[in-house]
Amino acid sequence: MEAITDTFNALHQAFFEGLVQPFLMATGWAGYLEPAFEGSMWLLFGLFQILVLVLVLGPMQRWRPVEPVTDAASVRTDMVYTAIHRLGLFKLGMFFLLEPFMDALTGRMSVWGWVPPQLDNLWPGVTDQALVSFVLYLLVFDLVHYGIHRAQHQIGWWWKLHALHHAQRQMTMWSDNRNHLLDDVLTSALLALCAQLIGLPPGQFVVLVVLTQLSESLQHANLRMDFGPWGKRLWVSPRFHRLHHAIGIGHENHPPAKAGAPAVLGGCNFGVLLPWWDMLFGTADFTQVYPATGVRDQVEQGRDYGNGFWSQQWRGILRLVRRA
Repeated sequence: MEAITDTFNALHQAFFEGLVQPFLMATGWAGYLEPAFEGSMWLLFGLFQILVLVLVLGPMQRWRPVEPVTDAASVRTDMVYTAIHRLGLFKLGMFFLLEPFMDALTGRMSVWGWVPPQLDNLWPGVTDQALVSFVLYLLVFDLVHYGIHRAQHQIGWWWKLHALHHAQRQMTMWSDNRNHLLDDVLTSALLALCAQLIGLPPGQFVVLVVLTQLSESLQHANLRMDFGPWGKRLWVSPRFHRLHHAIGIGHENHPPAKAGAPAVLGGCNFGVLLPWWDMLFGTADFTQVYPATGVRDQVEQGRDYGNGFWSQQWRGILRLVRRA
């Protein structure tokens, strides 16, 4: 693990000093060297993830696809979302939009005497066991993520934004980041606040984000794969998550409403990494099927969720103000 970390750090340092820093100095943006150093790290992690998608998940999708890809245009739009998020463009926007607010909040918390609890300090001896400490933070972070995801399906105005993610009828490994930007801003802010409140170390936060993103890419893949009788209860599989995207099931309460009836927000299989929370709170569905994906009003009523990036973003705003 140390060898991998040292190799990445050396690569990151060379990339930053050889390309990023000279560019900032030449353009007069030297004041942004510190955030650019962090941003270049996320860029390298994003390039690594895209490489995994192309070289690993791509062949797996061709090996055991759930369905043939017939809507290449929608998949290309999803690739735009992936590039924006994995290559750091969204994080760059978040830096200018939310970083000042988060800095002010943490500063105010310090004035109030708030010190992050550092969860691993609550368990004697864990600080000397990096893996155990990481698992502890993963459990807490994933539980919070489960709660956020479930809220996206049960709070009406939030669902109007999140519905864009579910409107993909041709789900592939590129579909994870297909979200309305307002939805992403809110979710990212809540997760960042959670990381601050529980004292999640920055290094572990980075690893946790990369692990989550790669796992979610696998979950959304056009891949006929389950993890077996035991494995499917240990980690969210493509089949488990596909049911979450199923028309009239994944985004509505069970049993699904009758055709033509108004949707009742709810759904199943909200787990991001672990299906344990679904099992604990009664929202797990392990049915062995690979259903069609999409949103019910999209199929039954012909609701338009947009065909391109900007169209999808605009129609999300219209849904939010009840004009679409």
